[in-house]
Amino acid sequence: MKKHQMNSGRRAVLRLAAALGATATVGVLAADRFGAPEPATGAAPAPQGAPGTGSGGARPAPASGPQAAAAARLRSTAYRLQPMTAYAPPAFRRAVPPVRQRPFLSMSGVGRSMVLTFDDGPDPRYTPAILETLRRYECRAMFFVCGEMAVDNPDLLRQMAEDGHVVGNHSWSHPLIPKLRPSRIREELGSTSEVVERTLGTAPLWYRAPYGAWNRHSFEIGAELGMEPLAWTVDTLDWKEPGTGSIVRRVLDGAAPGAVVLSHDAGGNRSQSVAALRRYLPELLDAGYRITVPRR
Repeated sequence: MKKHQMNSGRRAVLRLAAALGATATVGVLAADRFGAPEPATGAAPAPQGAPGTGSGGARPAPASGPQAAAAARLRSTAYRLQPMTAYAPPAFRRAVPPVRQRPFLSMSGVGRSMVLTFDDGPDPRYTPAILETLRRYECRAMFFVCGEMAVDNPDLLRQMAEDGHVVGNHSWSHPLIPKLRPSRIREELGSTSEVVERTLGTAPLWYRAPYGAWNRHSFEIGAELGMEPLAWTVDTLDWKEPGTGSIVRRVLDGAAPGAVVLSHDAGGNRSQSVAALRRYLPELLDAGYRITVPRR
């Protein structure tokens, strides 16, 4: 994505965010999410990136090429759920009650553990290098994938699963969720879950709203699809392409027990994200941090 396109799109998102008055909300990912699936208890709100300040940056609608073809498949019956008003996920797929009103933000009570997350992929230009680095250090991470990318890169999805990573749902086309009707939110999340399930045999158990912009409908629909919402505590701002050193510093400065780190493996030029991971991951391990993923 060219720089002027990214900046223009981001300004548009910021204007839209201001008009919506949308802000993200946060929660705490309790230690039992890394063991028994019990609901998390009280969490103090904390500031988080408003739409346009994280989770992928602006993503203009594709006019041609693979993404346009993927979008066309979304409209087809092959990669679309049954009519959304009739869709009822099996009871065992529902998220652990009660339905959350804010996303999990971090872990608690798990010692010196951190979670690394990567949004917007999979992208054949950058995701393989991230997987290779994680494999080298025997670490697992979370990948919040977009359906329009996942449908064209099933081999990368399978590699994520084979390496023990958690594949989460980041919507189909990376829209601003609060701007959508509930039926469209269901379609964005449901179609992405379907692609992941068809590829891996299991549907995602976690999801993340694009731009960190959540609303009540997204929590309810995510729960119906059997998913829990996860935000972040450390934003690398790698979508701004600030330089490899800046990304490394943000991760190391934000390192703390229970931290969840937001990075990207698609949505633009992510070569800095790839290079930064190679630098900060061994430093985190040398500092005694365990890189882990939640389980349910």
